[in-house]
This record gives sequence, structure tokens and C-alpha cells, in this order.
Amino acid sequence: MLLAVLSGFLLAIAAPFLHRVAGKYIGWVLALLPASLAVYFSTFLSQVQDGPVLLEYQWLPGLDISLNFLVDGLSLTFALLISGIGTFILIYAGSYLAGHKYLARFYVIMLSFMASMLGLVLSDNLITLFVFWELTSITSYMLIGFNHEDLDARKCALQGLFVTVAGGLALMAGLIMLAIMTGSYSLAEILASSEPLHQHVFYTGAVLCILAGTFTKSAQVPFHFWLPNAMAAPTPVSAFLHSATMVKAGVYLMARLNPSLGEGELWSLMLMGFGAATMFTGAWLAFGSTGIKKILAYSTVMALGTLTMLIGVGTELAMTAFICFLVAHSLYKGALFMLAGALDHETGTKDITLMGGLRKSMPATATIAAFAALSLAGLPPLFGFIAKELMLEALIDAPVWSGVLLFVTVASAMLIVGVAGLVAIKPFFGAKGDTPKTPHEAPFGMLIGPAVLTIIALVFGLLPFIPENALLTAAVASVYGSPVDFYLALWHGINAPLMLSAASLVVGLLLFKAWPRIQPTLYAINYAGGRVGPEAGYFKFMEWITVVASWQTRMLQNGVLGIYMLVMVAVTFGLAGYTMLDQYGVHFTLNLADSHFYEWGIALLLVASAAFASGTHSRLGSVASMGVLGFGVALTFILFSAPDLGITQLLVETLTVILLVLVLFKLPEFVNLSTPFQRYRDLAVAIFGGVVITLMILAVLDIQYFESISSYYVENSAPLAYGRNIVNVILVDFRALDTLGEIFVLALAALGVFSMLKLKAEDQHKP
Repeated sequence: MLLAVLSGFLLAIAAPFLHRVAGKYIGWVLALLPASLAVYFSTFLSQVQDGPVLLEYQWLPGLDISLNFLVDGLSLTFALLISGIGTFILIYAGSYLAGHKYLARFYVIMLSFMASMLGLVLSDNLITLFVFWELTSITSYMLIGFNHEDLDARKCALQGLFVTVAGGLALMAGLIMLAIMTGSYSLAEILASSEPLHQHVFYTGAVLCILAGTFTKSAQVPFHFWLPNAMAAPTPVSAFLHSATMVKAGVYLMARLNPSLGEGELWSLMLMGFGAATMFTGAWLAFGSTGIKKILAYSTVMALGTLTMLIGVGTELAMTAFICFLVAHSLYKGALFMLAGALDHETGTKDITLMGGLRKSMPATATIAAFAALSLAGLPPLFGFIAKELMLEALIDAPVWSGVLLFVTVASAMLIVGVAGLVAIKPFFGAKGDTPKTPHEAPFGMLIGPAVLTIIALVFGLLPFIPENALLTAAVASVYGSPVDFYLALWHGINAPLMLSAASLVVGLLLFKAWPRIQPTLYAINYAGGRVGPEAGYFKFMEWITVVASWQTRMLQNGVLGIYMLVMVAVTFGLAGYTMLDQYGVHFTLNLADSHFYEWGIALLLVASAAFASGTHSRLGSVASMGVLGFGVALTFILFSAPDLGITQLLVETLTVILLVLVLFKLPEFVNLSTPFQRYRDLAVAIFGGVVITLMILAVLDIQYFESISSYYVENSAPLAYGRNIVNVILVDFRALDTLGEIFVLALAALGVFSMLKLKAEDQHKP
């Protein structure tokens, strides 16, 4: 399993070399890996029927760190979709991007993207899952901006990256809170725990943070705007992104955590509310668009909202509908996106208003598109029909908001039937359109993927017991948290879901017939809404970030060292002082009974010399007063029985004063470069920092969390190190490596200074 997950990264390294060797067959060669992975994952089909399979690989045994992979019905479903659809995507890309100068680079990123998604759905550890989660964001950013010479592609790639990574930061906090709540970072242990998490104090925070991450990833309202803009990516990327990867990552994580977090009302209500809103928003925007990729992208938003809503409903029937809809959507959306790329590739346009009558020049494409669109519309005998019927039945029996959810779902279904007509009827029937290129049938490599996916959807619709017995039963049990008994069939008789489905079909066909007349109005409404919608808010936010960055650069990063010091001192001592007062308060004991008059004299001398050095305009006087300060410190060391430190201090201060006096001859005359306000401000900050550090030192003397180590040094300096000067013994013996490091640093600095001086001397002797 470890090799299966990492194999995509390994093949990505070899992709450029293989591209030079395989040439135009590179897509078929690279597709052997995901095809092999699909076969490998299929070997787990029988095992997951009996429960989850946990695979553990020791990574750092000494630290008890391992790489664990959790294989159950849900993760196996995603793994098969990723590897199976990924096989046809790689083949498709070889034909779609044939001759592209960056084709090898494309395969490097695409294989890394596929491997990241496999790691995400199979990881058992929350931290490992998050690492792969972020890798999907990074690799999708590079794929969306693959045509990096296009300004719009770069802009859309950045937008997707900012939105998903911002959500990823929230997700990280949520996963950490979840681990604290359960006491484990293992998904298997979290799902097996019987502790009611919805009663935990962290539950609300964990749910909000996790949903912020999943909603941004899976384009839920109000974060839905980035997904249609991601259509700037090449069509193979769009097909893979929408069918089995990236946008399904958020849906996967919500489904994965549903057994643990779904007991709370906050979880279910948020998923139902945001899911229903996203479902209708996606259907509405899809029906009002004219670009075929935009239409399909917004229909993906609709599907993601539907999946989120079904997780929120949470019943056994809703979980069954969720898994069936997930599989059905992956099959028809992968096929439709690849067909959309074929239309663009062979006609030279994505605008469906310019297409028409293509069934004669592209008969195979038209046939496959018709069947895939039937699944999109939820019509028999495709698997999409079974998923749609289950969804309607689940909403009829929903425990809360049943009527509202059912109304929104039926309205969305009507619009999606119209969308299916736009995709399958508008380009291929009616009068011949005026396309930039003379249309002709797409090559075999671009049609095999859509054909196989559509055939699978047809077989699953006609023989639903095949996916039910093979995998779907285990997948539903994984999402629901316990085994679920259900039965899939193409025909359940005349019932309420069938009548609602028929009504959506009739109204949807009427909407499709009226589309040429109402589309301009829909476009105007959507355009006006877009100017004040979430995407407009995103651009305003980005402008605000730019303004703030410009301001803080002018104010804080202006190249003035004094400002840097001021900010660092104020912030550091401000936070330290607040923490001390909040956690400890000003409670310390200061016993001055044993102090002597000469100690007070030394203290006053130190204060006076520091004040004089700060206020004088004479550089020589300032240096002299700083020398007095240093000698006062040396005298303090001597009075408190540290003559060696005192001698060291005297030598250092003497040398410093001499050097400073010599340097004074090279400096210009003293000039006031600051205003009185700036000087008083600096004085206030300096006094504040001094007061805080003084209080902290006094507080440290009064607080002792551990037994002092000084007694150990006193007792062992002579017996162990044969020295009675404890300070010297500590430096030379007990902290020998630390002292050696300091000597090494000083030696390097001396060598550096010597080299610069020698270099300067050599330059002066050159003619």
C-alpha cells in the first residue's frame, strides 16, 4: 500500500524521460500505473466486506511513528475512482495535448496530483491526511495555472490556491482539536471510539474549523466561485478535478468524520443548510451559462452541494443515496468533461451558442454525450436515475427540514434537466453552427475514456446488484458508522420519488426549450449578482490585503533600524508583561534588610551613568559614562564573590572604551536627527522595557517550578571536575560543548575579520 500511494510521485520523476522515449504514446504508457493500481485496490473488495483494514508501516520506530493506511468501503471507493478515472485521463491528455511543448511537465504535475489524492483518502493519521490535503492544493494550483503565459490562468490558479489554503489552515486547527477530543490522531481509533464528541467543549470549534476547510475545498456557498474559474486549466485537469479528485476531497472528509461528528445538531444543520444552498446555486448558474465547461463546472457545484446535504441528513437512506450519487456523478461528469474537451478541440470553441448539428460530423461523441447526459438528468436506465430516486426518497423521510430540502432539490433537478439538454442536445442537433474550425470526430484516445465510463454507468443502472454487492454496501456502512441493509433496483414501482422525478423532467424540458429566450435575462441577473457576490468580496479582500501590506511596509519595514528596535521591544515586552500580569501578577518579595550603603552607592552610580549616556550630546562623555556603567557591573561581580567575572568584565569594558574612543575620530559631528516627540517616545518604550524585565527578574526569583540545580554544581565541582571555581568548572566541564561552540563561533568571526582586513590591504597595494 505504501508503494501504491507513493508510486505516482516516483513515476512523476521518470515522466520526462519516458516522454522522450514513448513520444506520442506517452499517455498510454503512463496510464499503466493507475490501471495497475485499480487492479491492486480491487483485491481489497472482499476484505472490506468484513470491516476496515488497517495497514501499518514503521517509519521512525524509535519515536513510535508509523505510516498507517485505512482501507474500508469509503476509502476504497475513492481509491478506485481516482485510479480508474485517472487511467483514462492520462490517455485522454496524450491526445488532447499532443505536441504541447510542456506535455512532460503536465504529466509530472498530474501524476503528483493523483498520488496526493490517493494519499489523502487512504491515510489513517490526521497529520498525514492534512499533508496530502495541502499537496492536492499545491498541485491543483500548478495544474490550473498550467498555461502560465495566460494572465487569466495565473489569476484563477492563485484564487483557487488562496481559498483552499485558507480553509486548510482552519482545517489543521480543527483536526488538532479533534485529536485532543479523542486522544488520538488515528482515524481508525477516532471512528471506533464510543465517546459522544458532541458533548465536548471543543466540539463547536472543531466542527466550524473542519467545515471551513471542507467547504472551501468542495466549493460550498459562499466559496463556490473558485471552482468554475478553475476551468482555466486544460480539459484533462478539469475532468479529473471534477470527477474524482480535489473538489471531492472535502466531501470525502465530511463523510469520513460523519460517524464521529454527526451526532451533534450543529454538524447536520450546517451541512444540510449550506449543501442545499450550494445545490440550487450551482444548478441556477449552470443553466444561465453558455460556455460548455462553465456549464459542467456549475453542475459540479450542484452535485457537491447535493452530496453535502445528504451527509447532513444522516439517515441510512441518505447515506445510501450519498454513495450512489457519488459514484454516478464521478462516472458521468468525467465522461462529459472529456467530451466537452473533444468539442472544444475539434470545433475551436467552448460556446454552445456557436455549436449545432454536430451529430453528423461527430456521431460517436454525440452518442456518448447523450447517454452521459441521461445520467446527469437522472433518467433511466443509467445509474444516475437510481441515485436520484434514492436522494428524493431520503429527503421525503428526512428528520428535519424535509419539505424545504425537497422543494430546493426538485427545483434544482428541473434546472439540471435543462442543463443536460444544453450539453447533449444543443451542440449536436438543430441547425449547423458556425464554429471556428471544421468539426470532425475526435481521436480514439479522447473517446475511449468517456465511452468506458458511460458503459459502466449503463451497466450499473441495468444491473445495480453488481456495485451493491461488490463495494457500495461496505461504503455505506463506513459513512453511516454501522452496517446498513438496502436494496438497489432500477424500478421500484410508481411512487412519490418517481412522480417528483417525472415532474422535474417535464419542467426541465420546458426550460430547455425556453433557454434561447431566457438566457440573456439569466446572464444579466447572474452578472449583476456577481458584482456584489462572494467573488466580488474576494477581490475586495485581496485589495484590502494589498493596502494593508503597503501601509505596514511604509510604517514598519521602512529600513530604519530604530523603528525595528522600537517595534520589537514594545511587542516583545508588551506580550511578556501582559502574560506575567495575567498568569502571575506582581507578587514578589524584595528583602532590602541586609543591603549595605556601598551597594546602594553602586546602584545609584549605574543608574546615573546610564541616564547621562542617554541624555548627553557628547560622544566622548557618552562613551565614558558607559565605561563607568561597565566598571560598576564589574564591581558588583567582585562584591558578590565572582572575581573572575569581574576581571573579565573589566577587560572587556576597557577594550570597548578604547575602541569606541578610536572610532569617534572617524564619526561626523553630533546632529539631532529625531524630533523631541520621537525621543520621548523612545524613552517611554525604553523605560517600559526596563520595568518589565526588572519585574520579570524579581518574579523569577520568587517562582521555582523545579528544584535548583545550583546545589548539584556546588557538591560536584570539586569531586568530579577537580575545581573549586564553580563558574569555571561549569564552563569548562559541565558545559564543555556549549563553550566549545562559543569559541568556534568567535574563531570564525575572527577569521572573517582577518580576511576582510587582509583583502582591503591587498586592494590598497594594487596599482
